[in-house]
Amino acid sequence: MTSEGQKIPLQRLDRMAWFLDNSIKIPGINYRIGVDGLIGLIPGIGDATGALLSMYILAEGARARLPKAVLVRMAWNIILDSLIGAIPVVGDIFDFTWKANARNVRLMKEYSHASHRTVKQSRWFVGGIIAALILVIFLTCLLAFSLVRMLWTAVYG
Repeated sequence: MTSEGQKIPLQRLDRMAWFLDNSIKIPGINYRIGVDGLIGLIPGIGDATGALLSMYILAEGARARLPKAVLVRMAWNIILDSLIGAIPVVGDIFDFTWKANARNVRLMKEYSHASHRTVKQSRWFVGGIIAALILVIFLTCLLAFSLVRMLWTAVYG
């Protein structure tokens, strides 16, 4: 249950996350992968299809009226899984280990058991992402300014 009283279908979402992230046992090494990782092996459409399947869990969280900070954290898991997953070979290995769907269902379970703590952690996480983005933008502007200055000096002395 969320604080607004909406029921989160955790059992159904848990099964879906298991299917997407952990349903296939690799013989001999006691490690599980899921259909999401296998779909991700298909060049071009695999990671997009996996992201669409993952969005269902996010949509259920939105339907249950989870706080925005928790939804942003869940979306981040999907975005990271999709972007890095699109990189050949390295992305496929990442896809088999990151398990965004299981992470997102775990976030929903944590929220249903300790909503205040989960929201607080998610707000800190979102704040960290925003701070990192601001830092990247600042450093990019600083680099661009330095390059323009170097070019100016090289051309006009």
